[in-house]
Amino acid sequence: MDFSVTSAVLEKSKSDCIICGIYHGQKLSSAVSTLNGATGDAIQQLIDRGDHKGKAGEVQWLHAPNGISAQRILLLGMGAESKPGNRDLKKSIAAAVEALRKSGSRSATLATSTILSSTDTQELYHLTRTAVETIESTLYQFDIPSSRKKSRPLLKKITFNVADRKGLTTAKKGIEEGKAIADGVSLARTLGNLPGNICTPNYLASQARKIARGEKSISVRVLSEKEMEKLGMGALLSVARGSDQPAKLIVATYSGGAKKAPPVVLVGKGVTFDSGGISLKPGGKMDEMKFDMCGAASVLGTLQAARDLKLPINLVAIIPATENLPSGKATKPGDVVTSMSGQTIEVLNTDAEGRLILCDALTYAERFKPAEVIDIATLTGACVVALGKHASGLLSNDDKLANDLIQSGEESGDRTWRLPLWDEYQPQLDSNFADMGNIGGPEAGTITAGCFLSRFTEKQRWAHLDIAGAAWLQGKEKGATGRPVSLLVQHLLNLG
Repeated sequence: MDFSVTSAVLEKSKSDCIICGIYHGQKLSSAVSTLNGATGDAIQQLIDRGDHKGKAGEVQWLHAPNGISAQRILLLGMGAESKPGNRDLKKSIAAAVEALRKSGSRSATLATSTILSSTDTQELYHLTRTAVETIESTLYQFDIPSSRKKSRPLLKKITFNVADRKGLTTAKKGIEEGKAIADGVSLARTLGNLPGNICTPNYLASQARKIARGEKSISVRVLSEKEMEKLGMGALLSVARGSDQPAKLIVATYSGGAKKAPPVVLVGKGVTFDSGGISLKPGGKMDEMKFDMCGAASVLGTLQAARDLKLPINLVAIIPATENLPSGKATKPGDVVTSMSGQTIEVLNTDAEGRLILCDALTYAERFKPAEVIDIATLTGACVVALGKHASGLLSNDDKLANDLIQSGEESGDRTWRLPLWDEYQPQLDSNFADMGNIGGPEAGTITAGCFLSRFTEKQRWAHLDIAGAAWLQGKEKGATGRPVSLLVQHLLNLG
């Protein structure tokens, strides 16, 4: 998609369509009134007839209006609030894109002044960035491996029309950041959607190298199983034991900040297919376990966005990547493994494998002396039960870091909900045969998983994002969402 910005007179726009925001139950704004006057009161008449009420996501075409150069006007409902929240704004922009796509429009001009309640630059930035992210997300198509040709959307260009030249720089910044985030989200979605026989641990490593190609600011190292064995990563390797695909520890270092500035470390769970191992999952919907590497995918998407935006920070992306399959070599329930930290773990359930690969990656992260560590994982079904698909679970040993992530979630519209990490939950991990078990029983599954990880991050400012509900959708919309790339990039932008 080609995005641009202009301050030219709106009525003279020669695009296929002008997108005009209408608010429910409110008088026409001055910007809409100007456009209405140019069309001979056509907009007001349509509203007076009750053909458009301005509800969020409501669309209505005004074809071949007199007095303007554009072929059509798309009236877009923005809801009752003069300043729509993230939810209504995304809903409305997505509805406009769908209408444009169905109409066959190749270009459209979004009249920002018909949507904004003021000339505040922050509002304009938020609108343009959110619009770009939403447009790209709505138009996203996964290239299905198929002999059938897939139709492509005709919509090629969106122009943001701002009220005056003072807004050009702000809008351009919104477009730039929105596009980088959207591209990162698209990468994460595509990696998540790929089948497990294509998106293997080695494939994830190749994607990290692809992001780094030609970039002096990024270096990539991929550790083999033999190297991980030398480091004592017995927990991670215990998960890989049942698979013929060799595990990889992918480490990508982005250097955009001061040389000695401590980095942010992102650790993404990369189980490219999770059968549950010996603790085999039920067959129904097991195909969705290709999405169990969405934490890794989100880290790669964030790394790409950091590269594209040239963020002034230092960032380390760590991805423990493996399959979790049953075989004669696979780890069995009751086996005891030794982690890189030296702590021993009784594997009570081989389907609680994510925490086993993450704990060694988190210990490995210590060598970078990080400012903070954030791990992202499709970790527990309990999180889906607790929060559904709307929010990611958040646990942290640092209040400031937790609050920063919550704020970044609110700003990006990719929200989190914090759960407690109290000492009272820790005894649920007690084991008679090792330092700890890898599960804590049926109660508070998301929290005890966080308690497990906390034992490997005591020296760090650490946060854990459980994205089991947010990482992919089911049903007709089945597919990866690319979350929480937008949250993570917003957090890095705030740090920069």
